[in-house]
Amino acid sequence: MMSIKPDHWIRKMALEEGMIEPFVDRQVREGVISYGLSSFGYDIRIADEFLIFTPNPYNTVVDPKAIDKRAFTRFQGDVCIIPPNSYALGRSVEYFRIPRNVICVVVGKSTYARSGIIVNVTPGEPGWEGHWTIEISNATPLPAKIYANEGIAQVLFFEGEEPEVSYADKQGKYQAQRGITLPKL
Repeated sequence: MMSIKPDHWIRKMALEEGMIEPFVDRQVREGVISYGLSSFGYDIRIADEFLIFTPNPYNTVVDPKAIDKRAFTRFQGDVCIIPPNSYALGRSVEYFRIPRNVICVVVGKSTYARSGIIVNVTPGEPGWEGHWTIEISNATPLPAKIYANEGIAQVLFFEGEEPEVSYADKQGKYQAQRGITLPKL
């Protein structure tokens, strides 16, 4: 049986087990898109490095089996502008170490969703660790701002029985990723 984990469990796991580093023990919201510990999750921040998919003269096709690095532009800064109807990748400020008996689901924050900016729902498997690579779509016909070092998504933690094989056991291809990690086969 799975159960969603509340703030006191997240705090304990972050402080005693290093599940989230750096860990912010409260919700920070004054003048920023909120981040930090919430009632039943943790609001992660997006770092200041981005890969922005933009039209290019090479007519590159985005192929998840063989990504062409010419399909995107690297950007670093406090505010990332995603072109209309385009897409960007970022990474979490926080580094995660997911326990063997926990699975996570990352969902976008409503502040961005209400602005037509979509963060893909992604899982964090038991035993996985790394920076979260965050997929951001600008579904609007206008340029969209993403604020670095502010909240972008919420991680929900579900505890259950320990699986026979964790992500670490099967040596998953995204294990211990640092920075923005492109698709791998």
